[in-house]
Amino acid sequence: MGHPRRSAHRVARLVAIGAVVCGGLMVSQAAADGSPAQGPGGRPARALQDTPGSPEAELARSLVDRLGASRTAGSWIAADGKAVVAVTDAAAAAEVDRAGARAKQVRYSMRRLRSAAETLRRAPRVAGTAWAVDATTNKVVVLGDSTVSADQWSRMKGVAAGIGGEVRMERTTGSFSTRTAGAEPIFTRGGRCSAGFNVTDGQSGYILTAGHCGPNGTAWFADSQGTTGVGTTVRSDFPGSDFSLVRYQNPASDQSSVLNAGDGQVVRITAAADPVVGQKVFRSGSTSGLRSGEVTALNATVNYPEGTVSGLIQTNVCAEPGDSGGPLFDRNTALGVTSGGTGDCTSGGVTFFQPVTKALTALGVRIPDAPASDGDAAGAAPTAPTDGSSVGAQAQPGAPDRPGAPSQPVAPIIPGTQGDTSTLAGIAGYARRLGPGLALVGAGLLGFLATLVIRPGRRRYRGYSTRWG
Repeated sequence: MGHPRRSAHRVARLVAIGAVVCGGLMVSQAAADGSPAQGPGGRPARALQDTPGSPEAELARSLVDRLGASRTAGSWIAADGKAVVAVTDAAAAAEVDRAGARAKQVRYSMRRLRSAAETLRRAPRVAGTAWAVDATTNKVVVLGDSTVSADQWSRMKGVAAGIGGEVRMERTTGSFSTRTAGAEPIFTRGGRCSAGFNVTDGQSGYILTAGHCGPNGTAWFADSQGTTGVGTTVRSDFPGSDFSLVRYQNPASDQSSVLNAGDGQVVRITAAADPVVGQKVFRSGSTSGLRSGEVTALNATVNYPEGTVSGLIQTNVCAEPGDSGGPLFDRNTALGVTSGGTGDCTSGGVTFFQPVTKALTALGVRIPDAPASDGDAAGAAPTAPTDGSSVGAQAQPGAPDRPGAPSQPVAPIIPGTQGDTSTLAGIAGYARRLGPGLALVGAGLLGFLATLVIRPGRRRYRGYSTRWG
């Protein structure tokens, strides 16, 4: 059996080494800001690299385009990852099956469903209502939030009854609202939004964010005190649509297509595309961080208190105040910027997004790394990659050797925010994140050195006789 003092000495040395190892892990995780990504309702989001590829979505889109709105009624990605196309006749169903997708024969065509939605749009506006085509049920679903009175809802039901069986009415809890208070937070003198995507017109750099965040001339800052300028809104479209363009104040700002997805994860955006129903997507916002979910409908209309916005992407991804303008994406493809919705990230809810493709076309800008080609809107890639690979694959901490990833992955940094170490505040914030781990490493090293300097003493034994006197 070892001597007690020597055993204690060895234990102390092991504890010191363990402290160094644990502290090192804490430092590396803090440097990456690697808290778990959260899904809807606080559930962990799927890892970014596990997002399904786009071949099935592209197949569904191509079939719908080829067959037309009179013979199809939308498409979606089923739970097993298979493309499903709603069709109105047997011949169209056979063509879908031959192409390798799954056909579902339905009663109403997309042309008829769009006509129903247009009738709803022409009816007297009721704030707190929204509608979109639900391709999976072949209905136009009308939602009414808690602010819609019984009389208003009754009038909406009357409009729906006049349209026919293609409309379904549903009440929802909460109230539809824009999510002004990501991506990094950006502040005005009286509110907060989230930066969406970096874009360029070929000469200047801009932030693409939500239009309701501020009108033309709005000044944006990296801090709530308004001391560190970011840029100024030079174009805003809301209501009707919901997008705006913020020109960077400092030309030296990082204006690349690398997106800070939150929770220590960064993604290089290389394309812009329209999503498909059932597609797995991610949203990042400065309030609730990285969240995941699915696209549930397209071309949605929402009657916010401030006005009506149409052509939106509807999802079951949660969002909260301050997430407005934050990016919606799938792997390396930009899909939308956060507009508004109902609910929160505790109970879940419905969130709507302004499609990026429409915003890029209207603004005459493109994703910095997206290759321009004939027919593209301002250099925006019209579709996501179709080979299942990540074009300019996303960069993630700990995996700088991924194909296409930058050798040193860095998220876009707005001066004065947590990623910025060029200011005293940025350095202080960086030190606060690393501090606990560094302290543990230091304590472990001191303890280890102490075990080298202080050696266990040898016990002095008295020479007791084996005989009793």
